[in-house]
Amino acid sequence: MSAGGRAAQLKHTGLRPGWTTGACATAATTAAYTALLTGEFPDPVTITLPKGQTPGFALAVESLDGTDSATAGVVKDAGDDPDVTHGALIRSTVRLLPPGSGVVFRAGPGVGTVTLPGLPLEVGEPAINPVPRQMMREHVAEVAAAHGGTGDVEITLSVDDGAEIARSTWNPRIGILGGLSILGTTGIVVPYSCSAWIDSIRRGVDVARAGGLTHVAGCTGSTSERTVTELYDLPEIALLDMGDFAGAVLKYVRRHPVDRLTICGGFAKLSKLAAGHLDLHSARSQVDKPFLAALARTGGASDPLAAEIATANTGLAALRLCEAAGVPLGDLVAARARDEALTVLRGAPVAVDVICIDRAGTVVGRSEVRGPGAAPDAHDA
Repeated sequence: MSAGGRAAQLKHTGLRPGWTTGACATAATTAAYTALLTGEFPDPVTITLPKGQTPGFALAVESLDGTDSATAGVVKDAGDDPDVTHGALIRSTVRLLPPGSGVVFRAGPGVGTVTLPGLPLEVGEPAINPVPRQMMREHVAEVAAAHGGTGDVEITLSVDDGAEIARSTWNPRIGILGGLSILGTTGIVVPYSCSAWIDSIRRGVDVARAGGLTHVAGCTGSTSERTVTELYDLPEIALLDMGDFAGAVLKYVRRHPVDRLTICGGFAKLSKLAAGHLDLHSARSQVDKPFLAALARTGGASDPLAAEIATANTGLAALRLCEAAGVPLGDLVAARARDEALTVLRGAPVAVDVICIDRAGTVVGRSEVRGPGAAPDAHDA
């Protein structure tokens, strides 16, 4: 999204934007290095984001430790985004290194370390993503040029309570252990933009592929994860926390194929995928009961039953009507959702199956596994 598009989105929603952990780390690093060279911490400290914005950050921590080390801290403000790192204190300790050493990054307490391949960082590296690293390098160079430094520094980032906060993120699943990641590509958190969730989906696919896995599962929640694990005994890194973002999974797997993709979720959500929706959130797509009625007819539903389905209160109510009448609506929805997924995959070498569950995790519909170019099921012909 462009800067103008982002501003328009925020104006439309009335929500307040925030700052990424990468922006906060860059601000803290800039302040700490400036203090090392000048003896004074700039407060607020102003940085330049990748899109050209120049926000100022108040310092929550500042400490000049002799002549070769300084620490500054910034409290992350995520704006109106429901971000688990909102309010986290991000610290940067900058230590001078001999000329020619360059910029070296370290993980302090609360910042994770990469332990699995497939991420944009090597195994063993601190979980400080490439764009924040580049932002910090650029700001270190600017401070050095302004105040006579060499720009050779060690930057150790830490996050207070970061290890505890990280338990609420994807980090443990994708092999980032010990704390949070320092993230961000623009420096700005757009409220409810969903970009962080989608990025986590992509990193999950990358880690699974790098780990040699050939079967992954996109799941809408913890219940569907449990169902898939029981059915296929998949390792944790094979489970993609898809949430409502079926399209994000399918589009990324289209570009980065795996041999097999299982999609598992609640019947109502997956009925939306069956109807052609790629965003399954209730605010952006609804269960189409007339669609379910038409689908049920292909499975033998009578006209009176179809009429009941079309006016049912919920998708689950429509399913129960069909179960009572012996109409396999769950299987029909699963098969149609699989075929929609294959359409989005556009011939990528990925075989797909779909599992529909109820709220208790009971399987109420299941498709066969199909790959690209397979003929449709008979009821779809």
